[in-house]
Amino acid sequence: MIAKQSGNSAPGSSGSPRATGGREGLLKSLVFASIVLAGLSVVLSALALLYAAGILESQRDSPDIESRLQGYLLANPEVLIESVNRLQARRQAAENSELSTVIAQRHDEIFNDPDSPVGANPKGDAVLVEFFDYNCPYCRQATPMLDSLEQEDKGLRLVFKEYPILGAGSVFAARAALASQKQGKYLAFHKAMMAYEGRITEESSLEVAANVGLDVERLKHDMTDPAIDEMIKRNVALAQALRISGTPSFVVGKEIVRGLTDANSLKRLIGSARGS
Repeated sequence: MIAKQSGNSAPGSSGSPRATGGREGLLKSLVFASIVLAGLSVVLSALALLYAAGILESQRDSPDIESRLQGYLLANPEVLIESVNRLQARRQAAENSELSTVIAQRHDEIFNDPDSPVGANPKGDAVLVEFFDYNCPYCRQATPMLDSLEQEDKGLRLVFKEYPILGAGSVFAARAALASQKQGKYLAFHKAMMAYEGRITEESSLEVAANVGLDVERLKHDMTDPAIDEMIKRNVALAQALRISGTPSFVVGKEIVRGLTDANSLKRLIGSARGS
């Protein structure tokens, strides 16, 4: 299982302009310095293990061992980069293994939660789960792509996980969306919210609700159901367990894709999940 980072996500990616000029140079220097320090840490840790194992015991008291090591690293800086790359690969492998376990343990909660709204085909044989926020611009960009995927693949079951992380307006919108299920209008409300131009607030959520034919007063009453807040809490806890901190994020099969991605990438993952 590979946890993939792609494109853009909120709040992980704000879409703000990149630093340029001197600030960019400083940033690169800081990044390189952090790599060097990490590499030194790896090398020194390895030396410590060699000492502990007695392999370098004969050289422990050598007065020039440190200078020789420093000279070697200066002459072969690629050793540091290789050490850092290996360390990152090990950490990624450990994270992937951990996430595979989480997905297996919480499979039904992720893919078959009866309380989670679904798309056009609730009985599809392949499942794509989206964690999203109504105030996330990248989630709005993803919506037409997801609609197209559903139209092309009639066997796709799209599962929506309300994950309001961008403020009080997002929380209100998520509660309204879940409450709209009681009037059978979740999909209409969801798509209208994703097409809304502007900041999602309490007022705009109720405006959209009225526009799609929801009984707004009944909606407000249904939003007070404690089960709705509990549902959102479960989604947040699930996202945290999956190390999902931004939106949109997708889960398909054993894969997690963080950030806005393209249709072909999702098609490949859906195909792999269907064939497994």
